[in-house]
Amino acid sequence: MHRIEKTAVFLTVCFLTLATFSVSQTADDPVKKEMLKIIDQKNQLLIDVSDKIWEYAEIALMEYESSKLLEDVLEKEGFRVEKDVADLPTAFVATYGSGSPVIGILAEYDALPGLSQDSTPFKKVLEEEGNGQGCGHNLFGAGSLGATLALKEVMENHSMPGTLRLYGCPAEEDVGGKLYMARAGLFDDLDACLAWHPDYETSVDVDSGQAIDDLQVEFFGKTAHAAFDPWMGNSALDAAEMMTFGVNLLREHVKPSVRIHYVITDGGKVPNIVPEYAKVWIWVRDLDRAGVKEVVEKVEKIVEGAAIATGTSHKINTMGSYHEMLINRRGSEIMQKNLEKIGPITYTEDEILYAKKIQKATEVDEKGMVAVIEELKEPEKYPEGGSTDVAEVSWITPTIHISTTCAPYGIPWHSWAVVSSSKHPIGYKGMFLAAKVMAATVLDLFRSPGSLKEMKKEFDEKRKGYTYKSGIAPDQKPPIRIKRKK
Repeated sequence: MHRIEKTAVFLTVCFLTLATFSVSQTADDPVKKEMLKIIDQKNQLLIDVSDKIWEYAEIALMEYESSKLLEDVLEKEGFRVEKDVADLPTAFVATYGSGSPVIGILAEYDALPGLSQDSTPFKKVLEEEGNGQGCGHNLFGAGSLGATLALKEVMENHSMPGTLRLYGCPAEEDVGGKLYMARAGLFDDLDACLAWHPDYETSVDVDSGQAIDDLQVEFFGKTAHAAFDPWMGNSALDAAEMMTFGVNLLREHVKPSVRIHYVITDGGKVPNIVPEYAKVWIWVRDLDRAGVKEVVEKVEKIVEGAAIATGTSHKINTMGSYHEMLINRRGSEIMQKNLEKIGPITYTEDEILYAKKIQKATEVDEKGMVAVIEELKEPEKYPEGGSTDVAEVSWITPTIHISTTCAPYGIPWHSWAVVSSSKHPIGYKGMFLAAKVMAATVLDLFRSPGSLKEMKKEFDEKRKGYTYKSGIAPDQKPPIRIKRKK
């Protein structure tokens, strides 16, 4: 396992190169220049935080050490930190300043199960059945922290009015922490919100992603001896299999934008007992909420038919329901200008070699790192698959999102290869870029009430009178796995 000390000297040269470029491009704005320097000065702190979250590798709603680490840093830096918000023991809101405008930055830090991996360019499990940062959320959390700390220091140095918030958002990969935070009204008074995500390309994101319903379907039957008197039983597993067969037939009759995926999480205990209980976990995605609703209604009929045919009963539990992202073009334009001024990431030969080794191990083209800055494009009619609970925030307040290069081009996401990249200079550099672009963009918004008004106008026009409605019931509690240790 690489230690922080081993990378510090090596990274210094790279950081200075990137910092010099950034400062020269913002020389016409001394306050922004000052802020970017602050981020450069905090590089090692951000690496330390990122590496610790990488090592904790805590999955959804178990991010106790990760959230505490971020909370402790923020409190030490003078933020007011509200913990355990929205019934989520690993969520927090850190605030600095007062008055208008109120601008938020989102941070995530949850890992994925079963992706334990050493920081090597080949697959090497650290802990059997352990977790890993297969989506780079350790970088996400630390990068958002970096932007927030730099902004706070500049606001303090220049007596700048306004309120800055960092939202600690757990369980993005499973459960959807922002669903609960949105339901609790934590984003309601924001004038704007920013977020980012690691990727293998660098661009300001203008595609909406997919809306999604997260459902758990339970079937209840009756046990019997599978050999002696199976006619006495009603198999919940039969119902589950009939349901999944029906869902697979449905695939022929849905729009190309629809995605359906499931796992049978419980299908019985032993073969010689007719299973009295079975559970199917299924996700339905489409371009918008209306499309998801249409498909879910068909799935519900398939579930009902499977239960009738097998003599079982059923229950459908809605675990989460996300919107598609509501894109704010005006805000994206402001962020794009900052991205272009700061400029692309540069890599050393060793870093490119490391990337190519990962690409070879994952059997993709050995292109190395692709950090060219993409132009601000028009939204795709059919965006790539994928959903995020950041979308919930985007229907409450104007939200801007950027992806930065943190991993070798083309590698499979949610894999060991991302875990490896997320504790390496190729990941750190993308984190620093995201921190700088977000901080520069928030600074622009603090100093430009007119831009915020333009963003709000576009936001209202695109909502067309729609008022945000949470995709979870008012009394639904998050599925807490374990309680915080006292």
